[in-house]
Amino acid sequence: MSIIEDSLFNRKLDSVVLSRRDFLKFSSLGLLGLFIHPAKITWSLFEDQIGRVAETKAILYDRPSLNGNHEKIYWRDMVIPISEVTVGDQEPKHNRIWYRVGQEGFVHSGSIQPVRTQLNTVENDIPFGGTLVEVTVPYTDVYWGPGKNHQFAYRFYYETTHWATAVLQDNQGDPWYKILEDKWDLTFYAPANHLRVIPQEELTPLSPDVPAKDKRLEVRLREQLAIAFEENKPVFMARVASGAEFSNGRFLTPVGEHKTFHKRPSRHMAAGDLASNGYDLPGVPWICYINERGVAFHGTYWHNDYGRPRSHGCINLTPTAAKWIYRWTQPSVPPGETSVYENYGTRVDVVE
Repeated sequence: MSIIEDSLFNRKLDSVVLSRRDFLKFSSLGLLGLFIHPAKITWSLFEDQIGRVAETKAILYDRPSLNGNHEKIYWRDMVIPISEVTVGDQEPKHNRIWYRVGQEGFVHSGSIQPVRTQLNTVENDIPFGGTLVEVTVPYTDVYWGPGKNHQFAYRFYYETTHWATAVLQDNQGDPWYKILEDKWDLTFYAPANHLRVIPQEELTPLSPDVPAKDKRLEVRLREQLAIAFEENKPVFMARVASGAEFSNGRFLTPVGEHKTFHKRPSRHMAAGDLASNGYDLPGVPWICYINERGVAFHGTYWHNDYGRPRSHGCINLTPTAAKWIYRWTQPSVPPGETSVYENYGTRVDVVE
């Protein structure tokens, strides 16, 4: 069934109760704030749901409004309970979705990454060349050796993807995946039960029966939307955050016709001075490059604020939306391969 035709958006949304699965589904596409009835809407959650503070801080308000009173501050990487989803007042216009934190107050959704905590069975049979793994906890710290007695290297976040090449045990007998870093050819070690091996069936191409010439992506910068078409019929839609202007330059997403010629399931993206709009982001998932300057569709874990420009030129998506586009577009990345680079790809039209 098409995302656009989903039944949640075809019924009146005066009061809806969402399961954890539904909440994660619509959050993971960035769609919760897209179809908003002007009346007050509240989504309650059947099960406990948690969120990670993805930006420097998140302010707790006494009501879902930027004009509300400040109650406290949650700092980056704090994990908080989400008991309710609601629509706030008219600001910020691009994203009016707020999360209720237990019974304490409300935080704007843009700075909170919905996450889960799932521990995994360790896969001891890692194939030659490695296997793709995904973080399934809010975050996990990785080290330069197998065990916490080694020096800290990085923090990996929920839904980031990485290449595991081996399983080792620390001095306590606990298993650690050996992670190959793909930018500087470094090696990290991560707690193995914090990552799941992604099965091949999750990586198979979507709509393989549709001729490549009949697939097209359209990125609408004014609306901050990505829409996939098959034979000119929309089959998928997600909110995006495109390129923006910063103090150190303009990083706008290029308008025009492009193609997804270069793809990677994982990439350590790093550039610039971290003190001046630079970035250092290991495990960025599901990348589809559309030009040689590095502009790409990709999953994003450092914010949850779609609907306005805020990237360095790339087309930010939730990891779930980016994974769908990665699987749907051409060329396909062969199983066990870290990338593909061809002289063809799915057409991408970026329009104002």
